Amino acid sequence: MSNDKSTPANAPSSNFLRGIIEHDLAAGTHVRPGLPQVITRFPPEPNGYLHVGHAKSICVNFGLARDFAGRCHLRFDDTNPEKEDTEYVDTIIDSVKWLGFDWKQSDAEHLYYASDYFEQLYTMAEYLIVNGHAYVDSQSAEDMQKNRGNFGTPGTNSPFRSRPAEESLALFRAMRAGQFKDGEHILRAKISEDAMASPNMNMRDPAIYRIRHAHHHRTGDAWCIYPMYDYTHPISDALENITHSLCTLEFQDHRPFYDWLLATLTPGGFFAQPVPRQFEFARLNVTYVVTSKRKLRQLVDQGIVSGWDDPRMPTIVGLRRRGYTPESIQLFCDRIGVSKADSWIDMSILEGALRDDLDPKAPRATAVLRPLKLIIDNFPEGESVECTSPVHPHFPERGVRTFPITRELWIEQDDFMEVPSKGYFRFFPPNGDTPGSRVRLRHGYVVECTGYDKDASGAVTAVHVTYFEDSKSGTEGSNNYKVKGNIHWVSAATALAAEVRLYDRLFTEAQPDAGGKDFLAALNPNALEVVNAYLEPGMSAAVADQRFQFERHGYFVADRIDSQPGKPVFNRVTTLKDSWAK
Repeated sequence: MSNDKSTPANAPSSNFLRGIIEHDLAAGTHVRPGLPQVITRFPPEPNGYLHVGHAKSICVNFGLARDFAGRCHLRFDDTNPEKEDTEYVDTIIDSVKWLGFDWKQSDAEHLYYASDYFEQLYTMAEYLIVNGHAYVDSQSAEDMQKNRGNFGTPGTNSPFRSRPAEESLALFRAMRAGQFKDGEHILRAKISEDAMASPNMNMRDPAIYRIRHAHHHRTGDAWCIYPMYDYTHPISDALENITHSLCTLEFQDHRPFYDWLLATLTPGGFFAQPVPRQFEFARLNVTYVVTSKRKLRQLVDQGIVSGWDDPRMPTIVGLRRRGYTPESIQLFCDRIGVSKADSWIDMSILEGALRDDLDPKAPRATAVLRPLKLIIDNFPEGESVECTSPVHPHFPERGVRTFPITRELWIEQDDFMEVPSKGYFRFFPPNGDTPGSRVRLRHGYVVECTGYDKDASGAVTAVHVTYFEDSKSGTEGSNNYKVKGNIHWVSAATALAAEVRLYDRLFTEAQPDAGGKDFLAALNPNALEVVNAYLEPGMSAAVADQRFQFERHGYFVADRIDSQPGKPVFNRVTTLKDSWAK
């Protein structure tokens, strides 16, 4: 957990979860010797990479524990061995730490795995069987599904529901011993006599153990039966002395089983009191992304993106490589708040938080993304004049950066028009008695356009200008020149040639997979453009993960994978303003 000891009074925003915790603190609900009164947990399944939706849960659970002087556990729900891997464990640990949180308190590390509790979970399952609260069901999967009913039809009791406890216990032990095939038997909870008529489908004798002859990434082949999530989760919470089990709204209908299970096991003396309580909040739905693990994996497997950390992906590793900062994601999560109502958050809110975080931090730099040669015909060949610009215009104490102006420069292609449109104040050539435009080269001289060159295909290859020697920015004579155009440039002699990747949103539709649509049909063909750019020479010192504002273009980061010493590759993090605004 973060070492920041913010108090609730200093918390960024109020919400109903804070109100619950404040009430419990005032009532002394969770006063226990040697334990904080607020213990939360973040319990991902290690079957994929975390995405932006998980970031909200991370910030809620770790943030509330931090703000109320408690602790938050990281616990892996590793009960599904066929889909889980240590690769996912490692990336989840790394992502939570990168977001600014950890799970240490008083030199104790609160990192747990559901598989730590396999033996205890099994013992509690036997307790439920012996006490008439669970039974082994031997129906086929098809019959079990049919007899479960649906939202409009009550379920039907399994023919094995009245199986004697001794018989169920013997079968359950045989299941553990590996004497049956996958799916041959299953252990189900017996909640009440009329449970199969419950309007809540999760209360219709839910499965709590199934047979899976599969290798587990931590326990190997020690087990061939594995507990279900709805069974494992509340027990894990109780064993870890969690006070507030915070989860998203899709688990609201699971809460009655959560409460029933803990209440039913409490007489067995398995847990300290009081047991945890579950509270639900709205999950994060962001426009222009998909967060389904299946669909994200499809993007990776089909080569639509380069991997889980592709900067167009909404995964935390993708956001990190794109150039997002932990602070910007935390700021975003604070701004959207916590509520009980599901809603869609526009991607522009996330991008706005990113800009607000980067603006005061990012040093400025000059980059020409689509270069066009500019030749100052009357500038002495082979000479250069040093120009300066602040590292950050609002923080003069950060110093200045220097770069030379020479006879040949690079400018942006759209800074020249053969026939200027109305209100165009950049470069255009003379036309009859009308002289060419006068433009200031930012931090340099005022120049006047005198002509241009074309190749055989008619494409403009160079713009010619003359400069006024007494017009250099910062000198007394510069005040004599009043021009409307002011453009950026880099010296062709000293510029750093670099690959720049212009990333945009991966989808063109706000909800690309809504209503069962084919989300691949909404892919943005312009989500990535790679350009060969020229940067001011000092950018050769940029290191991986270093962020800059390329003046006029947006915020960029040196790619953390492909950048090499002296040869950075840059990703566009975001534009200077919302280019998707209507």
